[in-house]
Amino acid sequence: MFRLHRHDLRFPPVNQATPEGLLAVGGDLRPERLLEAYRHGIFPWYNEDDPILWWSPDPRAVLFPNKLHVARSLKKTLRSNVFTVTLDTCFRQIMEQCAGPRPQYPEGGTWITDDMRDAYTRLHELGYAHSVESWQEGILVGGLYGIAIGGAFFAESMFTRVDDASKVALVKLVQQLQAWNFRLIDCQQSSPHVMRFGAEEILRSDFINQLIEALRIPDRRGRWVFDEVSDAGRSERSG
Repeated sequence: MFRLHRHDLRFPPVNQATPEGLLAVGGDLRPERLLEAYRHGIFPWYNEDDPILWWSPDPRAVLFPNKLHVARSLKKTLRSNVFTVTLDTCFRQIMEQCAGPRPQYPEGGTWITDDMRDAYTRLHELGYAHSVESWQEGILVGGLYGIAIGGAFFAESMFTRVDDASKVALVKLVQQLQAWNFRLIDCQQSSPHVMRFGAEEILRSDFINQLIEALRIPDRRGRWVFDEVSDAGRSERSG
């Protein structure tokens, strides 16, 4: 297993990962290393008592913004405007909610450690990490966060306290990313949840090629806000 050195930001080629996708161990979570990792299709994922583990799975789950699939029932929720969706208003709080106990993970998301929260909050302060928030009557009820580099968005985690709250946040985000000409949303590994939105599994080699092209697009750094545009013309497929 490749062990990272603190003063060397380089990662081994992703094709050296184990069949499960584990590529390297060690290093740190400073912004320079995290950005270097994401630019090469690598992300950290580890439990609280483990060393930092770096992954690049094959195949890779990817959602292309122009292939977003929105089910009819969710379209009805979107039209009802029951949720107000914002960008980058409470990044740290979104991470804390993603890490906390959730119905599907009653023991909590232990991989979002304090060190991870600090590191990604720093990326947020640098304009690379972003959050999407769903509000209902002024209360935060769902959301997600991720990293944006070039025309790629790397989705990290999401939570919901009310049915459809995080789904609405995701749809609004994908629609905005499409308007900004983002090429792909990295979902890392497939799950029934992301596949329902039109995500697909592609070979890691294909993902890396797509990522290289996406990174040719200039970074959209800084605090994000939604464009004031209508839903007309946004690409959705009926479900």
